[in-house]
Amino acid sequence: MGRTVDLDALAGYEIGEFTHGRTRRTVLRTGTGPAVLVLPEVPGITPRLADFGRQVASIGCTAVLPSLFGTPGRRPTLASSTRVLAANCVNRQFTAFLRRRTSPVTSWLRALAAYEHGRCGGPGVGCVGMCFTGGFALGMMVDERMLAAVLAQPSLPLPLGSRRKASLGISDRDLKVVHERVDDGACILGLRFSGDGMSPAERFARLREEFGDGFIGVELDSSPGNPHRISKWAHSTLTEELVDEPGHPTRDGLDAVLGHLADRLLDLE
Repeated sequence: MGRTVDLDALAGYEIGEFTHGRTRRTVLRTGTGPAVLVLPEVPGITPRLADFGRQVASIGCTAVLPSLFGTPGRRPTLASSTRVLAANCVNRQFTAFLRRRTSPVTSWLRALAAYEHGRCGGPGVGCVGMCFTGGFALGMMVDERMLAAVLAQPSLPLPLGSRRKASLGISDRDLKVVHERVDDGACILGLRFSGDGMSPAERFARLREEFGDGFIGVELDSSPGNPHRISKWAHSTLTEELVDEPGHPTRDGLDAVLGHLADRLLDLE
């Protein structure tokens, strides 16, 4: 295990715990300012996810990384990703296959968001979900504290069949509340690679259909022969596939996310 855990990856993070109900989880924090929950993608809080958290902190926010699965600091491998994915597909906290149900883990995340809002202050909180957790930020928008939601390559429910490809993984009741939030001015940002089958185009089409101008979809070109040679298998828009160079589409995507968080959470005047 030691060979896949980067002991320096979590440098600068304060490591604590948060308990709600009967569930206690490890939570990593860095920075100051309004809280932004950064939800891990499979297989967990990787070194690149920790790097993204530092980017969030750099704009004047507190990056809050709850450990929902995996081992914090572990570098992703095919074996660890497969193991974590398989385990959580049957975890009752994550609705991997159900189309019209909000994952129960969002209740715990909403409690964490409320706690962090009280601790960090500011007008509200933000949330960036990725991959397995990509759609959780949508479910968290039922809380009025959630002012900046980002859905990065949302992959649940797993896109098996046409109905699941277009599903948002949220209950009808929660979806109605999110509609009301968007009608009142809330905005949702989404990112995906254009060829990503795990986060299908049908899902973004559904988000546009549901929320109109209240959804900003950023789709990064991963088609064959694309000018930046992005792989057709590219999936992780903000972490593993990020090329942190000016002018690269993934860097533009990162800037869009950071700008969305700043516009919603920070007083820049």
